Amino acid sequence: MSTPQRLQKVLASAGVASRRHSEDLILDGRVTVNGTVIRELGAKADPLLDRIEVDGRPLPKPGDRVYLVLHKPQGYVTTVKDPRRRRTVMDLVAPVPGLHPVGRLDYDTSGLLLLTNDGDFTLAVTHPRFGMAKIYEATLRGRPSELALQKLREGITLDDGPTQPAEVVRLGHEGSSTHVQVSIHEGRNRQVRRMFEAIGHPVLRLKRTAVGPVKLGNLDPGQVRHLSPKEIETLFRLARNEDQA
Repeated sequence: MSTPQRLQKVLASAGVASRRHSEDLILDGRVTVNGTVIRELGAKADPLLDRIEVDGRPLPKPGDRVYLVLHKPQGYVTTVKDPRRRRTVMDLVAPVPGLHPVGRLDYDTSGLLLLTNDGDFTLAVTHPRFGMAKIYEATLRGRPSELALQKLREGITLDDGPTQPAEVVRLGHEGSSTHVQVSIHEGRNRQVRRMFEAIGHPVLRLKRTAVGPVKLGNLDPGQVRHLSPKEIETLFRLARNEDQA
C-alpha cells in the first residue's frame, strides 16, 4: 500500500535529481501533480496514485530503465564506490537500483557523464567497436604549433599504442595558454591528457561537452537531467549502424 510522501523525496527516489536539486525543480515551478503546478516544498504526493510530471514528462516507474546526464564537477571519481572514500559521482544523483556511470571521466576532468541502469545502453556507448565520438574543450599550457596539432589529427603513438586520428580545432589563446576543442572515438584512460602531454603541451583544464549527439548544454556543475527519448533512440541507432558497418 502506497502513502503520500514529500514531493522532493518522490522525485529523488525516481532518479530525477538529488533531493536538493529536486527542491529547486519544485521552487522553479517545473513539477506538476495531477496537472497542478506545485511550488511548495512541504507538498506531498503518492507516487503510485498521482500523476507526477517534471517539465511535462512523467516520472519513471520503479523498475524502469533510467538514462541520466550529469555535469560532473572536478574532484569526483567516476565509480559507484571508492575504497579510498573519495567523493564519487553517485553522491550527486538520486539512488536508483543498478545505476552506474557509462564510461569514465578522471578526477580532475569535468563535464558530461552519462549514467544508466541499462547494461545494453552502456555497451552501445562505450564499446570500442561502436566508436562513439566524445568531444572535449581543453586549455593547454603554451601555444602548440599547427605541426604539433597535426600529429594528433593523424594519430600519435602513446605508451599503450597508436591512437586513432583526432579532430582538433584551435579555439583561441589566453596569455600563455591555448584553448582547443578535440574529438576522439576511443575511451582509453586519460587519453586526451596523454595526447597533449606527448606533444609537449599539458592540459591545464579539461571538460567534456558531448558524447555522440548528447550535449552538455547549459547544465550547471553537479546538476543532472534525464536523456530525452530522442537522445536515447539516436544513441542506440548510431551503435547499431556502426555494428553493421
